[in-house]
Amino acid sequence: MAGQVLVEQISGLYHGEAIVALGGVTSGINHKSAASTLQVGTQAVVGDAQADPKHHGGVDRVLHHFPREHYGQYRRWDMMTGLKDAPAMGENISTVGLDETQVHIGDIIRIGEVELQVTQPRSPCFKLNLQFGHQEFALAMQQSGRCGWFYRVLTPGTISAKDSVVLVKRITDISVAEAMHIYFLPEFDAEQYQRLADCEGLAGSWVKSLQRRIENQAIEDWQMRLYGPQK
Repeated sequence: MAGQVLVEQISGLYHGEAIVALGGVTSGINHKSAASTLQVGTQAVVGDAQADPKHHGGVDRVLHHFPREHYGQYRRWDMMTGLKDAPAMGENISTVGLDETQVHIGDIIRIGEVELQVTQPRSPCFKLNLQFGHQEFALAMQQSGRCGWFYRVLTPGTISAKDSVVLVKRITDISVAEAMHIYFLPEFDAEQYQRLADCEGLAGSWVKSLQRRIENQAIEDWQMRLYGPQK
């Protein structure tokens, strides 16, 4: 498994610093552009910005990787207005042939000079509803698990559009798809939450959220995240 090439060549790299209004809120999701290389630091990608640092970015979410073929599935579900494609999800890395079932939490991944660790699935929010013109888009992503994933940076450097995605080391048995399923179980399940929280490499914010659920014996309200402020 170690040293396995997951993708021979990535299909796109993207970054952008523009933060603009999106349906009454600010977002950088719709203003990333193609790049031949990404200069990746431990805190951020050069030339990349997030409108909401509390929920986006940070050391556990430096890079967002999104499978390009998911756009076709969302179009088939009639979840998008217009012909949206990469990087409309706000992703930094786009690939074909690699999805959430094939990548695990904690995986050490090498792309070019950069060594990364998979930290969490994308947790969908209502800005996706605004971006794609469908009120249930965030919920569809949550339920389908077609969400992409985030990386923390272990070794900074340059990623090129010609680079392969290589699995250096696998350290957990929980795929991104399973992590997404566990985190968004419709019914409270302390045993599964603890199993995920104990997963080496999991993003700190997810660990804290799972621990809060276990302590409170309850799942937090998802309505604001999924649908935004109700007018």
